Amino acid sequence: MIFTYAYQRPAVTVDIIVIKTINNIENILLIERKNEPFKNKWALPGGFIDIDEEIEAAAYRELQEETSINDIKLSQFRTYGKVGRDPRGRTISIVFSGRLLNKNQKIKAGDDAKNFQWFPLNKIPKLAFDHSIVIQEYLKK
Repeated sequence: MIFTYAYQRPAVTVDIIVIKTINNIENILLIERKNEPFKNKWALPGGFIDIDEEIEAAAYRELQEETSINDIKLSQFRTYGKVGRDPRGRTISIVFSGRLLNKNQKIKAGDDAKNFQWFPLNKIPKLAFDHSIVIQEYLKK
């Protein structure tokens, strides 16, 4: 049975913070967006949750699709849902985080990620959406 409702429903996404130590400096993995909104801007890896998908499974899937990372333990960090955070419409994002320990993990940009780069936590560029706020709050935890 299909239900319809008289009110709009928000989209739900996952975003993933991946940290790695490189030469004794903490770095964060960012992807360069291939598509609008914020085309060619840096962002956290992530994307929309499929309608029949568990939230944690979506985080692992999106990370694997955009970066090829599949050897990492993710934990739920926080949920973000400020109105206007996504120009496509009302979007709630569940943010996960993990530390990449496997030094042999191959990383390759894929899906809607045009490129990827590790950035020192003290040299993060301007980011898409509210990802700068997400990272600032993550670093305060």
